[in-house]
Amino acid sequence: MIRLSTAEPGFEAGFRALLDQARDTTARVDAAVASIIGEIRARGDAALLDLTTRFDRWTPRDAAALRVGEAEIAAAAAACAPELLDALDLAATRIERFHQAQLPRDLEMDDPLGLTLGLRWSAVDAVGLYVPGGKAAYPSSVLMNAIPARVAGVPRVAICVPTPDGALNPLVLAAAQRAGVTEIWRVGGAQAIAALAWGTESIAPVDRVAGPGNAYVAEAKRQVFGRVGIDSIAGPSEVVVLADASQDPALIAIDLLAQAEHDESAQAILITTSGQMAHAVEQAVREQLASLPRAAIAAESWRRHGAILVVRDWEEGAALVDRLAPEHLEVMVAEPEALFARIRHAGAAFLGPHCPEALGDYVAGPNHVLPTGRTARFASGLSVFDFLKRTTWISAEARGLEAVGPAAIALAEAEGLTAHARSLALRLGQRGGEPT
Repeated sequence: MIRLSTAEPGFEAGFRALLDQARDTTARVDAAVASIIGEIRARGDAALLDLTTRFDRWTPRDAAALRVGEAEIAAAAAACAPELLDALDLAATRIERFHQAQLPRDLEMDDPLGLTLGLRWSAVDAVGLYVPGGKAAYPSSVLMNAIPARVAGVPRVAICVPTPDGALNPLVLAAAQRAGVTEIWRVGGAQAIAALAWGTESIAPVDRVAGPGNAYVAEAKRQVFGRVGIDSIAGPSEVVVLADASQDPALIAIDLLAQAEHDESAQAILITTSGQMAHAVEQAVREQLASLPRAAIAAESWRRHGAILVVRDWEEGAALVDRLAPEHLEVMVAEPEALFARIRHAGAAFLGPHCPEALGDYVAGPNHVLPTGRTARFASGLSVFDFLKRTTWISAEARGLEAVGPAAIALAEAEGLTAHARSLALRLGQRGGEPT
């Protein structure tokens, strides 16, 4: 774990080293992923069956066995504890409400010169959603990906989820049912992304792929981009917690560990104005690690990538947050709204001591699929906009063309595009686009 103070020499060098830490491993799997994609493109379902046997350690009898039937989905949901189904429903209801509020309106504006200009929103035809299923099962990811797609109006939503040893988490299927998704495939890894992008005999191709996954999934999304759209290249999870001396060190410590327990490449950082708080949180992390079931993962994450930064004031703290541009930001200070107003770059923010990041992971309503690896400087979390596209349109009266057409002709001729100029000039009854 790194501990730095802005009051000490060498802080900038240490902070730059923190920023430059290599936590994303996709560069080491690009060749393997390219090979998997090539197999899917060349052999379709046959490759899916072979790769499922190889990586998920079970052998489907045929391609039809990869599809989860509606009866199986219903049976899995019925087998879930009622309190878990109630929790899913609460989460889904809140997620749906928040994403419905995001839906944009079409635009139409009349130009006084005689043109009408517009912008129309429409959903993509088909999306493929990847739900992680390796180190843990994530029904919350089903809700966070599928509900925005449904709210956006996507007609076809397909889910791919890995099933190590053939096992499928019933709550994942229950979440899919609650989100209105019935097309579910027992396919994981890079082969799932390839199948969604290129299609096989059984899985029809989609237009966009979304959802987080491991390094192989992230690299596969990178390689199929262009063939399909993608939401983002998700890296290891991360959190920055801002805390002043009035906060409870035990709460700060468990919030840091809540990110660290994701995997060994996750990152948890505390920024505080109090050296005493820094020491207390460091001690509390050690104490709470002793009782965590995923302590080995969390401890390795904290050891390799954790950090405590002591700053002289919150002006310094806010500036460091903007440089880190974290996926998650917790603001645990006396006036969290005022401090958050000074920060520009974060995937999602959680304000006050009663709002841990875990609340946003499950039931608050905003999406938990967020930009990682400092990409919050230019990217945003998943939303209905990831499943919508914009089409602009123009309608012109004759007087509108007469008003603006000559300027377009002049620009086309300046660019040497004769046919462009002539297509305008002929409509205006002029000679245009002639060689000079």
